[in-house]
Amino acid sequence: MADILVLYYSVHGNVAAMAKQVARGIEQVPAMQARLRTVSAVSSTAEATSPAIPDTGAPYATLDDLSECAGLVVGSPTRFGNMAAALKYFFDGTSALWLKGSLIGKPAGVFTSTASLHGGQESTLLSIMLPLLHHGMLITGIPYSEKDLISTQTGGTPYGASHVAGPNSDHPLTEEEKRLCTALGKRVAEIAKQLA
Repeated sequence: MADILVLYYSVHGNVAAMAKQVARGIEQVPAMQARLRTVSAVSSTAEATSPAIPDTGAPYATLDDLSECAGLVVGSPTRFGNMAAALKYFFDGTSALWLKGSLIGKPAGVFTSTASLHGGQESTLLSIMLPLLHHGMLITGIPYSEKDLISTQTGGTPYGASHVAGPNSDHPLTEEEKRLCTALGKRVAEIAKQLA
């Protein structure tokens, strides 16, 4: 079995719910499995520390998770049209992998959740892609053969999966959003399998 790393940061649970749908798509591909990992929050207080293992959800990601994966799918809530600081902070610490070329040639996809339809979904997805491109990864989006891209009235872009959580972050994933998350996971896993 080869692992596709689903790396995400979630505050209200929406990105975590998307990560689970992405994982479902990965596991539809024979000989591929999802490895869900999260990152700890960033604090402006220098003394703040997180427990070694989160109280709930996926374990924290390590550099080994990145170097061992056959592919990567990264998710973040939007922060003013950009990825969350916690995820950026994690990628800022991956220079050792960049120096070794550990991620070169591996497929990657991205996903996000926003409060509103025009809350920066596509710019956030593009911001997540930047460190992946610097690592030499092969960015995969969602092709328009996925009919939900045309019909969705909520989230979903060719850049990656997305979700509109609403102003109180309490809108559940729509059926279209779920299918697009699953399609993204399946696509990255299929490409990773072909490259292997």
